[in-house]
Amino acid sequence: MRVAIAGAGAVGRSIALELVENKHQVMLIERDLSQIEPESVEPAEWVHADACELASLEEAGLENCDVVIAATGDDKVNLVVSLLAKTEFAVRRVVARVNDPRNEWLFGENWGVDVAVSTPRLLAALVEEAVAVGDLVRLMTFRQGQANLVEVTLPDDTPLGGRPVGSVRLPADSALVVILRGGRVIVPERDDAFEPGDELLFVATSAVEADIRAALQR
Repeated sequence: MRVAIAGAGAVGRSIALELVENKHQVMLIERDLSQIEPESVEPAEWVHADACELASLEEAGLENCDVVIAATGDDKVNLVVSLLAKTEFAVRRVVARVNDPRNEWLFGENWGVDVAVSTPRLLAALVEEAVAVGDLVRLMTFRQGQANLVEVTLPDDTPLGGRPVGSVRLPADSALVVILRGGRVIVPERDDAFEPGDELLFVATSAVEADIRAALQR
């Protein structure tokens, strides 16, 4: 997979290193010459250019990329890069970094963003996931907010203890995708029984999250 990353700061370089280790082709685009450090991610292609300029992206061959990641520290730049990638180059997948949570509402389909990554929101979700037992925690959002990954850890006194998965009637637009239990990853079958302490991961729309919570408490 060919991936373009706009912004070669600490975040962009870290993402590039991970992708290179996973055998992806990576191109880093950076306008600040002082941030051009080819030795930091040697296998990557480095481009000294302004990712907000259409001509620069054309010269870099952005149309040949499968994914574009807007990873600069400026939300305005990330939005412009995302919009150009989607509308001018028809990039299949656009991921954008959200620096200021107040701007998160902008990072959606209208600006060409498929996945918005907000560090404050992710950290808050991970903290909730670590301490919350028995309540639904939203871990992340997929594809312009159409579905979420949500988690609940069953408490010791859960009424579901010993009951089969198939006995729980989940609402439409939701699915139990995995059960985490004592280091095991269980793809649930109808006859599998719930146990206290199980960590349940669901994919669901926002509208039915309350219904999932109610179904687990019956």
